[in-house]
Amino acid sequence: MQLYDTVKRQVVPLELREPGKVSIYVCGPTVYAPPHIGHGRQVLVYDVLRRYLEWSGLEVTFVSNITDIDDAIIERGQRENRDPAEIAVKCEEVWWSALDAINVRRPDIVPRATEYVKQMIDLVTELIDRGKAYETTDGVYLSVETVEDYGLLPNLDLDNLREGGGERDIVGEEKRHPADFVLWKAAKPGEPTWDSPWGPGRPGWHTECVAMSLDLLGEGFDIHTGGLDLVFPHHENERAQAVALSRRFATHWMHHGFVELEGEKMSKSLGNVRNLLDLSAQYDPRAYRLLVTQSHYRSPMEITDDTMVAAESAIERLDAFARRTEHLDGPPSTEALDAFRSAMDDDLDTPRAADLMFRLVREANTALDGGDEAAAGVAAATARVIAETFGLELRGGADVPDDVKRLADERQAARVAKDFARADELRDRLADAGWSVEDSADGPVLRPKG
Repeated sequence: MQLYDTVKRQVVPLELREPGKVSIYVCGPTVYAPPHIGHGRQVLVYDVLRRYLEWSGLEVTFVSNITDIDDAIIERGQRENRDPAEIAVKCEEVWWSALDAINVRRPDIVPRATEYVKQMIDLVTELIDRGKAYETTDGVYLSVETVEDYGLLPNLDLDNLREGGGERDIVGEEKRHPADFVLWKAAKPGEPTWDSPWGPGRPGWHTECVAMSLDLLGEGFDIHTGGLDLVFPHHENERAQAVALSRRFATHWMHHGFVELEGEKMSKSLGNVRNLLDLSAQYDPRAYRLLVTQSHYRSPMEITDDTMVAAESAIERLDAFARRTEHLDGPPSTEALDAFRSAMDDDLDTPRAADLMFRLVREANTALDGGDEAAAGVAAATARVIAETFGLELRGGADVPDDVKRLADERQAARVAKDFARADELRDRLADAGWSVEDSADGPVLRPKG
């Protein structure tokens, strides 16, 4: 498999630390609010990657963290006069509910920041001992000037990082360099704190993932993922700490593109963030998964009511295909599966793989129309493999009565034979039975009326 590597800035072979095994670390959520559809794209992209790697025969260890102590959680607690820990627990519950709604598999391991404070203190202590970090009155900072290749991930040098570097909104008046970032924050009144050699305080955001990923996956783990917005400062600051510790960090850096609403990048500052649970309630959640697979992970992805409605219609066609072909039993096409593998191995080209799936659906329907059940069975079996690997659960015929399916099949046969009078008569009989039928390139789609 080949994937685009953010450091190398090109598509390169995925080189594994241990043959047959893949270790993946995904930056998880800061649990202070409901997840939005940008989070949805992230978890879906890497859920599909994980499923495909496992389908390919690889053993995957998938780690994704929970940031349960952070500025945003504390600020919400202060604003609402609530315990930040309570907010984190409740929002984490909502996070998992949203992921369940879109059929995202749970990580193998879910470390929480508050469980790793001791390891983070040990990490910061070692950085100070190595002369890579220094203490100030408001915390401990990494000295980026001591990291030879600082700026590698965003492809910027220190002269270009004098503005905007550091830990979110923390500026630090005693910083030696504007890009130095906080590793440990000194305690402030009313904030959660832990004891440390530098007094009470709490860990910095960038330190969390370094401690967790290295502890759980070890040095030189295979893939570190996240959105493009995490390249700098978060991921670069993670990487810098590992470099400063002389520890091998992620071998491969993988980042996905933004979600856009009506042509604008989705962001809290623009006020156009859409709640993932609301999206899943308004539309078939599978439609969003399909949209994600039909967009290349590195490209911007636009979400509108029109794109969601179109994706829902495509899901309905897939369901109709599943109902029509559930009685077929054929081996998947080796040639088509090779084409699927070729697409996915080419920088996770899910749009090409999705096109192949729909082509196979059309081939299966065409073969059935021509009475060739053997050919239909092969195409259908292959399309189902792709859908399953995408995590798309197609709904078979249990929801459609057998007599309705027979009428729909008879009508389709009449259409193929150009007996349109008979086809219209059967459409009327379907309507009397409470079903409408829509003809599409992927075959007839049945829907209950009303």
